[in-house]
Amino acid sequence: MEPADRTTTTAATTAPPRLAPFAAPAPGAGAGAAAARAYAESVARTGWGGPGREVREEDVVDLLLVVSELVTNAIRHGDGLAGFEARPTEEGLWIAVHDHSAVVPRAAYAFPTTHPGGGYGWPLVARLARDIAVEVRPEGGKTISALVPLRAAGAP
Repeated sequence: MEPADRTTTTAATTAPPRLAPFAAPAPGAGAGAAAARAYAESVARTGWGGPGREVREEDVVDLLLVVSELVTNAIRHGDGLAGFEARPTEEGLWIAVHDHSAVVPRAAYAFPTTHPGGGYGWPLVARLARDIAVEVRPEGGKTISALVPLRAAGAP
């Protein structure tokens, strides 16, 4: 399966309706990758995991890689981070990275096959996450969202 098959591009941003907000505030505009990683990890460990359902450490590492790549890309290529969301689902953690640029990454249309000095982030995100969507926001900018699967510690 080509990872690009899991990417969609739409015109409006809508979080999955079944998700309730997490209790702690998410990092907003101007925050960096470290703040987004810390927030996502806390949601994964307390909102998805918690007593009796600890999250697998290797899944947390995957989550942190995806968050780092998407937030760093928003800062470098999207005119800055406009916001970050993380919501637990039954399958894992849904994340959304908002930036200020309406330019959709080329990789959203065609999976990159060469890496001239960079470009490794999108293939990494495509391998570690699913249900990746790029949505241009009516008020400006775009949102890239993805579901990072999580498993309980000790689960196969």
